[in-house]
Formats: sequence, C-alpha cells, structure tokens
Amino acid sequence: MNKTQVEQRSNREQERDFFCVISDAFRVFARHSAVMLGSAWAFGGAVFVILVWILTGPTFHFSDTWQLIINTATTIITFLMVFLIQNTQNRDAKAVHLKLDEMIRALKGARNQLVDLEDLSDEDLKKLEEQFQRLRKKAEHDGPHSRRVNSPASR
Repeated sequence: MNKTQVEQRSNREQERDFFCVISDAFRVFARHSAVMLGSAWAFGGAVFVILVWILTGPTFHFSDTWQLIINTATTIITFLMVFLIQNTQNRDAKAVHLKLDEMIRALKGARNQLVDLEDLSDEDLKKLEEQFQRLRKKAEHDGPHSRRVNSPASR
C-alpha cells in the first residue's frame, strides 16, 4: 500500500472508532434512561408536572400559550423517548434471540431450522405458525399424558 492508502485506511479506522464510541455512549445513555424513566419516581414526577400545569391554568387564563407549553413539551419528550425505547427494545430483542438460538442449538432433538426465524419471510413464518397450530391441536387431541417420541421427557 502506498502512503495515501495508509492514510485513508487510518482515517476510516478513526471514523469507525468515533462512531463506535458514539454508539456505545448512546447505548449506555439509553439503558440508564430506560431504567430511570421507567420508574415509579419518573411517573410521579410526570404527574406532578401535569398537576402544576393544570393548577397554573387559572393564573394564565387557560391561554393558548399556556396550552402550547404543555403540548410542545410533551411532543418533544415523546419524540426523544421513541428513540430511547426503540434502541432498548432492539437490544433486548437481539439478546433474547441469541439466547433462544443458543438453547435451540444446545437441545438434542431440537430443530436447528428454527434458529434465526426473524430472517424468514412473512409467508414462511405463517406456514411455520400453521404447523405449530396443527401440532398443538394434535397434542390437545391426544391428551395430556401422551408424549412425543422426540421430546426430552420421553428419553
């Protein structure tokens, strides 16, 4: 590689590192925010703010500005919370998927085709759902004491 290519590669690595740092910082911030904002104290604080706003209504003659303050504040908070919640939900869902994938791989007799179901098309998921519904109906029909041949309990 020549000098220019080395500099370009170094710049790409620094940019990636910068984005990784930002991503990690946001992840930590989102996790801590979700814990704090999902608490009873945060809910109590929100109720308190609404009560203060309502009680100040007569002082400001229930003006358009008085209403605009709460509308703007709640809109901004809601907008930002969507990103925090989505980030936290995406990470949690990914972690659950990985844990379930590991359990499927570890269980003898489990169908490894069920790993990474989230990548299937909607049509394939619908077919699989119908297959499980048929299995459930068959199990209900066979009674609670019947066991599948491949189930871990029957080994």
